[in-house]
Amino acid sequence: MDISQLVQTIAIYAIPVLFAITLHEAAHGYVARHFGDMTAYAQGRISLNPARHIDLVGTIVVPVAILVLTKLAGGAGMLFGWAKPVPVNYSALRRPRQHMLWVAAAGPGANLVMALGWAAVFKAADVLPMNYFTSPLLLMAKAGIEVNVILMLLNLLPILPLDGGRIVASLLPSRLAWRYAKLEPWGFPILLLLLFTSALGVILAPMISFSYRVIGTVFQI
Repeated sequence: MDISQLVQTIAIYAIPVLFAITLHEAAHGYVARHFGDMTAYAQGRISLNPARHIDLVGTIVVPVAILVLTKLAGGAGMLFGWAKPVPVNYSALRRPRQHMLWVAAAGPGANLVMALGWAAVFKAADVLPMNYFTSPLLLMAKAGIEVNVILMLLNLLPILPLDGGRIVASLLPSRLAWRYAKLEPWGFPILLLLLFTSALGVILAPMISFSYRVIGTVFQI
């Protein structure tokens, strides 16, 4: 891959990655406010402005590095990144254990909505005559589907502090949830181990493939 192709790839993925990561976090804040926690609102984090959520390393450096390295290697890597976490005070929720589930699920839910939105964009661009506008739009929409599906499924893994871990904790009986929560310090090292040993790709690949098939069937793309 030459430098022009590399720049083109980054340009295509930039908007999907930026919004996939930042709107994921904003969704947590919106739902937390709905259930009574005003922490994110007080800090100005309930916003669709990506600048309020960007983490220099997690939102820009890491995704770009993974994208560049995998494209240079001629393969398909597991895109990974994060934004500044939206602060949530679970004790401020009206019903902390029950509402924690919905706050946690809001992030992956936002990614699902964006994946479907990008699929609609892809379908619209696909039926238009091919030109200098529709061609890059198709590529960007395809990237948007890919990025959001991966982030949705990644965050649904039952590993704390991922959203899937929060959902599991909210469903477990109190004593088991407390014991499960004590595993949180090990969550990020476990996730990195899975990522760098390629086990993460093995785990997620069937779910990603199934998601693509469902979206493709729904939108006939």
